[in-house]
Amino acid sequence: MYLENIENFIRNIGMGMKNNIEKFDTIGDNHIGTSTETPMRTDAFKLRSDEKIDIIKDDVQHIMETLGLDLSDDSLKGTPNRVAKMFVNEIFGGLDPAKKPKASTFENKYKYGEMLVEKNITLYSTCEHHFLPIVGRAHVAYISNGTVVGLSKMNRIVDYFAKRPQVQERLTIQIVEELQNILNTKDVACVIDAKHLCVNSRGIKDIESSTVTSEFGGKFKEKDTKREFLDYIKLETKF
Repeated sequence: MYLENIENFIRNIGMGMKNNIEKFDTIGDNHIGTSTETPMRTDAFKLRSDEKIDIIKDDVQHIMETLGLDLSDDSLKGTPNRVAKMFVNEIFGGLDPAKKPKASTFENKYKYGEMLVEKNITLYSTCEHHFLPIVGRAHVAYISNGTVVGLSKMNRIVDYFAKRPQVQERLTIQIVEELQNILNTKDVACVIDAKHLCVNSRGIKDIESSTVTSEFGGKFKEKDTKREFLDYIKLETKF
């Protein structure tokens, strides 16, 4: 009876783990986010960047060896180190608060009272469910309440929050909230149109579809202001 109880206990644990895995797989395949904040552990910055690179390098090597790749080949031997450096320093660099762009604001001395739109900001991010690329454009706008921010800083803010494992809905919200804090106004909006390779290259493999998300704050919630912003996005820029 004792052994039977132990076997049942282990079997129940196994079923519970299987159900949890299936549940989390479903969340990932449906691209469901769980928070407007990027999920981070409290000890996320205990290790230095070079220490993280060393650990990730070994993990990537293990993955490649498990897949059956020959890491003695000249083309592959440097891949674990390259991937590790790319993760820490580049595509996930937005996880490091030290890399957050310093966005200085200035007094709106010229009294420009209409919306300012920075459109077609190139966006490269990474889907947090499959670690595959998200590629698209962000369109950001604000209406000054007395302060303005440098144009390039808007691009840098988009890039900073994109450079982390992301869900597009969360990314859109984070960009708007950051600019609202910097400019001390709710009148900020963002629209993102992007392709997700986790949809385009795997799963359903629909290469034509893209995902559009939006976040409208303050005056941008008003029908006419929202329409004006969306009309600006449609304008074709030629040089």
